[in-house]
Amino acid sequence: MKGILGRKVGMTQVFTKDGKLIPVTVVACDENVVMQVKTVEKDGYNAIQLGVFEKKQNRANKAELGRAQKANTTPKRFLKEIKDAEGTYNVGDKILVDIFEVGDIVDVTGTSKGKGTQGVIKRFNQSRGPMGHGSHYHRKPGSLGTMLPKRVLKGKKLPGHMGVETVTIQNLEIIEANKEEGYILVSGNIPGAKNSLVYIRTAVKNSRKKDPKEIIAYEETVVDAVEEVKDVETTETVEETKETETTEVENTEEVAEEAVEQEEETKEENPEESN
Repeated sequence: MKGILGRKVGMTQVFTKDGKLIPVTVVACDENVVMQVKTVEKDGYNAIQLGVFEKKQNRANKAELGRAQKANTTPKRFLKEIKDAEGTYNVGDKILVDIFEVGDIVDVTGTSKGKGTQGVIKRFNQSRGPMGHGSHYHRKPGSLGTMLPKRVLKGKKLPGHMGVETVTIQNLEIIEANKEEGYILVSGNIPGAKNSLVYIRTAVKNSRKKDPKEIIAYEETVVDAVEEVKDVETTETVEETKETETTEVENTEEVAEEAVEQEEETKEENPEESN
């Protein structure tokens, strides 16, 4: 199994060369450092522990500092174990986004947004009662059950805290894995708010065939194009002003030379007047 930790940046859309539009979620993945390697002989199972995002040393305890020193890195804010990881890793190795390829099917785990305390209509999508004609039942949870137990049965849908739960979206596709800029584009939406931690791993129930898609890469944006046009226009105007100035100077010099030649000709024709 392969896996990496990252932050959810937000959603956007990309176009394939076939003309299809794909909604994607951008996940920024800094380099994941292998903080610990667990083996069957020592720990009873095979796993690696990944750490991501730096943590201030004055907020780390001695155990975290010692583990970071062994890995030759700084203390990490988030840690996650990956059982039965593919390949062999040593403490201090770094995992980047190129661990995944375009077309890979993955599961993404995140923490859902918090909604606070909510009623049964928003929390469980229940229906409300009549809003008029003397009805006193509007948005309440309704009957709590039979009289015999004389208590609320476990699992009863009641108002309470909503959100902040670990949610996994299965069988999403990797659209792009950019190693240079350190981000992954995942098809569809993933749980969590912006800048929240997400965990991307190999899909467990994958039944889809690998079908990598070629997306259109834009080398420049509209803003860059407009700025280039402005720069070209300014350079052209500057060159035109320089040319006009040089032509004006040349014209004045030619006029002055012609005037001097005419004066000399008049002097030669009428030497008495010059005397």
